[in-house]
Amino acid sequence: MTYLIHGATGAQGAPVIAALAQADLDVTAAVRTPSSYAGPGTAVAVDFTDAASLADAYRRVQGIFVHLPIGSPADQLSAANAVADAAEASTPARVVVSTSGYTLEDPESALAVLVRRLEEAEISTAIVQPRLYLENLLLPFVVESVQERGILSYPIRADYAVSWSSHLDVADVVVGLLQDDAITGIVGVGALPGLLGDDLAQSFAAHLGRPVRFDSRDPDAFGEDLARVIGPGAAPVVESYKWRATQPHEVIDEATSAQRRLGITPRSVTEWLGQLGV
Repeated sequence: MTYLIHGATGAQGAPVIAALAQADLDVTAAVRTPSSYAGPGTAVAVDFTDAASLADAYRRVQGIFVHLPIGSPADQLSAANAVADAAEASTPARVVVSTSGYTLEDPESALAVLVRRLEEAEISTAIVQPRLYLENLLLPFVVESVQERGILSYPIRADYAVSWSSHLDVADVVVGLLQDDAITGIVGVGALPGLLGDDLAQSFAAHLGRPVRFDSRDPDAFGEDLARVIGPGAAPVVESYKWRATQPHEVIDEATSAQRRLGITPRSVTEWLGQLGV
């Protein structure tokens, strides 16, 4: 039996594929064009707009890892319903869903609809819920400022604690959950206690061997730089940071954390920087 991974060539899926392969487990990459896939395991063609193709891919697999593709709310809802339709038709033994940094608070959101339908179909489902990704700090205009000026500039308040995690940390949790279907519901991923901007700066300083300080940046200014990297997709990102400015913190619940539920602790920021060779 194999584990099927959506987005196998992307930032979230690729580390999961790699971690499963490293554990000598069979993996199948769910991609649009299998002929272009060069990673571990095999590849199968899927289309988030085609529930039939998804159902065919989901049959006879041990488990599925899925995260919704970037898109409009309507497109994401369509993808969520297609995945749910396919899962209902194929009844996989296990599904692990990543919230990709979002929450399930809005019951009408695509994520909430997907999770609700999977649970109503009585499919063993775990929801991996990270907060902010450390990889955000590797955006060229962020990391270059650290390396060239010793300033970590990011659009969160200096007192805003976050359960930061890397895609590698999320992959570790996903692999654990794919192999243990007794754990269902939300599993938070990230640092406990939460990290402040100064904590991040000190980690960079320790890794680089020179002083680094944190600077709380205006979300709109951050968005201007981000738009030059990713285009119009920067707009909702900016809004998410404006929302964060109204919140007290972004720290996962210890009771539902991967630390408590799986015994998996995320890498420290310094460990992560060293592993990536930043």
